[in-house]
Amino acid sequence: MVTVKEPREQVFNGTFDGNDTAGWFSAGTALAAADGRLRVQVPGGTHQPWDVLVGENDIRLSANTPYAISFTASAGRPVTIKAQVQLSDPPYTATWSQDVQLTTNQQQYHYSFTSSLDTERGQVSFQIGGSGEPWTFTLDDVSLVGGEPWEWYVPKTDPPVRVNQVGYLPDGPKHATVVTDAPDPQSWQVVSGTGEVVASGRSNPRGLDTSSGQKVHTIDFTAVTTAGAGYTLRVDGQQSFPFVIADSVYEGLRRDAAHFFYVQRSGIAIDDALASGYARPAGHVGVPPNQGDTSVPCQPGVGDYRLDVRGGWYDAGDHGKYVVNGGIATAQLLGQYERATIAKTGNPAAVGDGTLGIPEHGNKVPDILDEARWELEFMLRMQIPDGKPNAGMAHHKVHDRGWTGLPCLPDQDPQVRELHPPSTAATLNLAATAAQAARLLRPFDGPFADRCLAAARTAWKAANDHPAVYASADDTNGGGAYDDTDVRDEFYWAAAELFITTGEQPYLDFLRSSPYWTGDAFRNTGPDWKFVAPLGRIDLATVPSRLADNDRDAARSSVREAADHYSQTIREQAYGVPIGDNEYTWGSTSVVLNKLMVIAAAFDLTGDRRYRDGVLEGLDFILGRNALNNSFVTGYGSRCSQNQHSRIYGHQLDPRLPRPPAGSVAGGPNPGLEDPKAKKVLFHTPSGERPKPQFCYLDDIESWSTNEVAINWNAALYWIASFAADQRQPDKPDGPHRIGDVTVSLGENHQVNVLVPVGWSLHVESTAPGR
Repeated sequence: MVTVKEPREQVFNGTFDGNDTAGWFSAGTALAAADGRLRVQVPGGTHQPWDVLVGENDIRLSANTPYAISFTASAGRPVTIKAQVQLSDPPYTATWSQDVQLTTNQQQYHYSFTSSLDTERGQVSFQIGGSGEPWTFTLDDVSLVGGEPWEWYVPKTDPPVRVNQVGYLPDGPKHATVVTDAPDPQSWQVVSGTGEVVASGRSNPRGLDTSSGQKVHTIDFTAVTTAGAGYTLRVDGQQSFPFVIADSVYEGLRRDAAHFFYVQRSGIAIDDALASGYARPAGHVGVPPNQGDTSVPCQPGVGDYRLDVRGGWYDAGDHGKYVVNGGIATAQLLGQYERATIAKTGNPAAVGDGTLGIPEHGNKVPDILDEARWELEFMLRMQIPDGKPNAGMAHHKVHDRGWTGLPCLPDQDPQVRELHPPSTAATLNLAATAAQAARLLRPFDGPFADRCLAAARTAWKAANDHPAVYASADDTNGGGAYDDTDVRDEFYWAAAELFITTGEQPYLDFLRSSPYWTGDAFRNTGPDWKFVAPLGRIDLATVPSRLADNDRDAARSSVREAADHYSQTIREQAYGVPIGDNEYTWGSTSVVLNKLMVIAAAFDLTGDRRYRDGVLEGLDFILGRNALNNSFVTGYGSRCSQNQHSRIYGHQLDPRLPRPPAGSVAGGPNPGLEDPKAKKVLFHTPSGERPKPQFCYLDDIESWSTNEVAINWNAALYWIASFAADQRQPDKPDGPHRIGDVTVSLGENHQVNVLVPVGWSLHVESTAPGR
């Protein structure tokens, strides 16, 4: 943080120029601006003034210091509101409060006071609730002058030498980016932990990187292959953060990225013995003050029944649980297990029983399947039972009726829980993941696999009976909307998983009729919760099934084509990332990771090391080789994200609570800056210009649009971390072998795993004595 003197105005964007509401928040209504003024439609039927309010947080207040506050306001009809300067957190102590009588004409109001508070978490607010009838509130020219000068935010990004702060595989690619104005190549040295220069060379000038606004050079030190810790890269007197070179460099990340899901579990007490520092009571098991999730009613007008929807994972920073986001997260956990059993570099032992700290370890089921099952059982509970309207469909989501504050542990959530309407997208997510789980869990729990397949078939039929039931984009009170009005990709994905699992012709016939059968199933985005066609295409290309050879070849060709496109972007970007300037968005780290998954699939299909190396280089961006010189994964790197938006991991606001667990990935740079905190801090620059895409990130718990945790993002991190860990130099027998549609691999304790399509019979005959 760099202090720059300027007028002591504490309110950011109090004039709403250009109808911009940056920095402001609302409760009980939606923010809107028109004609350069804040214009809010105040709903009727509220009881208390604070039921509806608008304001700005992060106001710095100094005790015993005079302030002058002023604003211009009017109302659609005469009304009295309350203006306050107060704490933004409990106990919400006010240092100034004033009843203000508004008229239909714009009037200026001026007041002064001496602050009794000393805080950086002050709030200017206007309480406008308590009216039986709706009205319009107009506000402009809000100013609070006094106290200390505002501090312009300048992120700490030194040193200018950017590396993967975790490290590199001995036989993997090793690239770095250097921020420098030097027009000519610069000398560099790789220095070992003992101080020995082990490699040197000259950098490659790359000019202006438009995603960061920085002039940069790149360095390739792939030739350094000796394992060791404490390596650094020196360029022009500057030294990088330390890194390691080791075969095991990604093993911890694989484990921690998966363990994140245990700590996110709903409906079970988190055991300190399994997650030290994260113990908490079970959330949402019907124990007061919770009002869920053992008997949750439908929203008014949705249904007259209740469902037991306990379990699953808390989706992100809130306490909501969403079938669509749970779908892709579950699929990627299941998919990485399936990859371990069929890919040449897969390692089933690394994802087997006992590899994660979860309650189910030791049950002879691979731990990652146990973890995926925890969410899947919740998704099954979200399916509408027989005899009810829309039976067989899945409710889109379950969450609180209203937003809770930060922080709030799950067992302390007092809000009413509600089942939201079913959607075609949620129903197809259930169909796809349940079908995928049926084939993977069958060797370990046949009855549950049968239940999954039956639920998948039921959901498939229900989705076809109701092919255009969409979640509302306006359903955002207490939870995210996760709206989607194009479900052709969900139909394609579900049909693919059902066909792979059953081999039945109707599912193949549907696939052939889908626009994604021959169309672009990857786009420029790769997979995400709203576009899941890539999941179906990758599985059709990589998983043994009854798909005809020519159709499988076409699927494989499309994977390679998408991977080539993403790999080209990596080569073009000075930070080695598979996204361009316009692809930094909400959850940009997951966009990177999901594109890397496509490239990894191409490697599995071809064995071409260029794809493998592209995945590893792309992972460098996540782990520190970026404009911010920040690893977006908690606990990994010398400088890493550690204040992600979460009601559970609220250490930044309450030191008694933990930070996010190691292995939690932050959403990442997002020029949209949808949250007030990010807008206020990142838009408030000396030049007045918006920051470049890579700098649109704030490691702050209140920046939910750049710094949230989410299960789908961590699932992508787990998938890639597991792939990367599997690329260590071979120290085990050859990986799985494919013989036609049958895959044979060596598992734990020399167990032989045989994967065959559903409906096949298997005869095993030993030719080795005693085996």
